[in-house]
Amino acid sequence: MKEVKCECGHVNPHGTIFCESCGKSFDKNDKEILLDMRYEGSARRSQTYKKTFIDSIWNFFSSVKVGVWLIVITLLASSLGTLFPQELYIPQNIPPEDFYEQEYGFAGKLYYQLGFYDLYGSWWYMILIAFIAISLVICSLDRVVPLYKALQKQGVKRNSNFLKRQRLFAEKRIETSQSEEQLINLLKKKHYRVHVKEGNILAEKGRFSRWGPYVNHIGLIIFLIGAMLRFFPGMYIDDALWLRDGETKVIPGTNGKYYLENKRFIKEVYDEKDNFTVGMGMAKNYQTDAILYERVDEVVPGKKPELKKIKEQKIRVNHPLKFNGYALYQLNYRLDELYKMTFQLVEKKTNKRFGEVVINLENPQSIYDLGNGYKVELMSYFPNFYFDEEGNPATKNRLPENPAFIFKMYSPVVPDGEVSFVGIQTNVEPFGENNYKMSFQNLDTRNATGLTVRLDRTIGIIIAGGIIFMIGVIQGMYWNHRRIWIQKSEGKIMVAAHTNKNWYGLKREIATMFEGTILPIPVDQQEKVSKGAS
Repeated sequence: MKEVKCECGHVNPHGTIFCESCGKSFDKNDKEILLDMRYEGSARRSQTYKKTFIDSIWNFFSSVKVGVWLIVITLLASSLGTLFPQELYIPQNIPPEDFYEQEYGFAGKLYYQLGFYDLYGSWWYMILIAFIAISLVICSLDRVVPLYKALQKQGVKRNSNFLKRQRLFAEKRIETSQSEEQLINLLKKKHYRVHVKEGNILAEKGRFSRWGPYVNHIGLIIFLIGAMLRFFPGMYIDDALWLRDGETKVIPGTNGKYYLENKRFIKEVYDEKDNFTVGMGMAKNYQTDAILYERVDEVVPGKKPELKKIKEQKIRVNHPLKFNGYALYQLNYRLDELYKMTFQLVEKKTNKRFGEVVINLENPQSIYDLGNGYKVELMSYFPNFYFDEEGNPATKNRLPENPAFIFKMYSPVVPDGEVSFVGIQTNVEPFGENNYKMSFQNLDTRNATGLTVRLDRTIGIIIAGGIIFMIGVIQGMYWNHRRIWIQKSEGKIMVAAHTNKNWYGLKREIATMFEGTILPIPVDQQEKVSKGAS
């Protein structure tokens, strides 16, 4: 596109509103009293190039409205993700599709189907975050580059029309003289950088504050990059690990390298020996006596790992087990979880016993051979038994809270087997009276500890982004860009001033400086316009 050459000789990019050097307006039909100084009249790409597909994309993301809407949509989505717990925080032995419907009904089912159960790891949520980052980058480049160029190229001597259309402006005839050096020293006392050319003065200070919003953008972009890096393998882990007493499991997110053994879980409560200001029976301490192991052999599927003990520690609330950047926090527990149930095969008439069946409720066997032709087949297992709408036995989840079984009992007397439905305080013979029954004998329980596995290699990036963002806030909030133009022409002196904010402070500063000098104190032309309109 053609460049615009001003009568002062400066060549401006296409789309410039007024000359970067002298300030002459290029819009002959512009009737506005005050000049629009938002971007120094510079040509922004989004307002200049509108032909190609790339231009359309650029213009879309350079819109502040688009950026705001993207943030609003992301915030709404994030709030919806807090309605129910995320998948990470639900019991791990229950399929998510079952858990949400069982716990929250139709709303939970819809929550799962719409993908909100893993919101912050979903592809569409990541796209929203990426779009916000793209919008910040393009918005910043679209404004900061032309603004920087315009401020670098601004001339000391300005077109008279440019000065007259500033918000603060005044002119008067020169009746007495005052040395240029005195005026310069006056401005320098207020920490202005003074530029002089052909008797014209440009005083400027606080230009760096103009970059505050863009520093904010850089901080936000770095913050968003840190947030997005959390979804790359090995950068961020926030996972749950449930361990029963005596159980050893691989630690999630360690690629099979580290294992943890729960020797035992302890819950301590306050009693009469403790401080009576604390209610007796309230929890005093949650503690997992743990042993950390490292796998020293190669990870081969199905092969029993060869483990080396690394450290032993008591994991308490706010006292995590830390190693190699990982941290294991005490988060939850389950006391007296059903573990094993013991039954005996008994002949009903004689009460004779033919063997003991010990069922591991976490991983039951399908066949229990008792010898001499007696065996028990576990046909069905319902860890948390209930009857569904059709009256059939079903399970709410995989937690063994109300276990029930369908046994088939084989014996020399009944080689084809007899079926029995056995639950807690329930023993039903669905196909008529049996010769044998499964008699409950014993119940073993154990405690389970819930640990959170944390690894965060992005926290440094996120903190850096936050610090840079706050620097931008301070930079833009506590300073402002102020400019004063002083020009002499044909026996008159003109004074104009502009600031990006805090006009009251600039007017007061100028009034203080110019008192007792030949310089006229500028009048706020916006107030004049407002009074005229009223």
